[in-house]
Amino acid sequence: MYAALRSLGRDGVADLVDRCCDLATRFATAISSLPGCELLNEVVTNQVLFRFGDDTTTDAVLAHVQQSSEAWMGGTTWDGRAAIRVSVSSWRTTEADIDRTVAAFETALATV
Repeated sequence: MYAALRSLGRDGVADLVDRCCDLATRFATAISSLPGCELLNEVVTNQVLFRFGDDTTTDAVLAHVQQSSEAWMGGTTWDGRAAIRVSVSSWRTTEADIDRTVAAFETALATV
């Protein structure tokens, strides 16, 4: 944290946090439009939690996206069911990265 504050300053860190939260909102909006996607949280920070239909489909879609190397995110359990958690936290993440990741999910859904 010290290095980030020293390098970016208070306003720079605030801008970084705001940008990551905006990108998470962009991701949530796009991913929730895919067939069978259930958004599980109100996106107020940089975290997005979602799933697709049943546990088997959610796990298969996640595995497909991870294996594609387009993006990496973790699986989790929410309310006793499989879910996917995306955390937008890199200063290098762009809108194009978000769009490519959503496209990877769309491709995964078409193959599972």
